[in-house]
Amino acid sequence: MAGITLTQANAQLTAWLAASLAVANGQSYSIAGRSLTRANAAEIREQINFWNEMVKTLTRGGLSVKGVTPC
Repeated sequence: MAGITLTQANAQLTAWLAASLAVANGQSYSIAGRSLTRANAAEIREQINFWNEMVKTLTRGGLSVKGVTPC
């Protein structure tokens, strides 16, 4: 399986930003006896931070490894 691409990371970041906006506009509501509760705001914030860092890393050209000692 290939690693995460910049396109995938951007899509995830966009999705989590949309989730944040949805939560800001109403955490939960009920209609006709059915209810919807959106994700936890703290979890959304953590995911935004994670995917933002992933996008930054992939934009710089990916992960780099320094100071590896060969066996």
